[in-house]
Amino acid sequence: MKKDRVMKRLIPQLGEATLQSRGDAFTTLARSIVGQQISVKAAQTVWDRFAALAPATITPASVLRLKVDDMRAAGLSARKVDYLVDLALHFDAGKLHVDAWRSMDDEAIIAELVAIRGVGRWTAEMFLIFHLLRPNVLPLDDVGLIKGISLGYFSGDPVSRSDAREVAEAWKPWCSVATWYIWRSLDPQPVAY
Repeated sequence: MKKDRVMKRLIPQLGEATLQSRGDAFTTLARSIVGQQISVKAAQTVWDRFAALAPATITPASVLRLKVDDMRAAGLSARKVDYLVDLALHFDAGKLHVDAWRSMDDEAIIAELVAIRGVGRWTAEMFLIFHLLRPNVLPLDDVGLIKGISLGYFSGDPVSRSDAREVAEAWKPWCSVATWYIWRSLDPQPVAY
């Protein structure tokens, strides 16, 4: 708030909610895949239908037991079904360094995650923000972040990644927190993966 005029205004307006982890790495990544390129509201609807397919909770093993047709009927595209199955296979086979993630740096985790089909940099960054609660992630591929910076800092004019990076200099080392407030400026309901 001391370094940024927009944050100085936004943070007090948006109340006491905070960024919180759901605590489960697989669920966070699966929710991120479901949420790719659709609105937060649509993602929640599809997630709710998808989660209802599992007998108890969504786990790698439960996803691997689901029928493709049922997942498609829940609103998932064929591509997202493939991505969710590949994610489940990676977890189920122990191909990920889940226990080491807390001590790994952001770029090392991103490199491991993008090896999974359907997990790009944006999805890996959502994981860093929403699961590991890393404080200084700047997801420049996030449409909401770019839109929020455009509206908050550039009177709605188009914003380049370079412009966004420049604005975010004042946010360091709290880019994740500032990003979360930018998202909330667009939709006051806190986003959670």
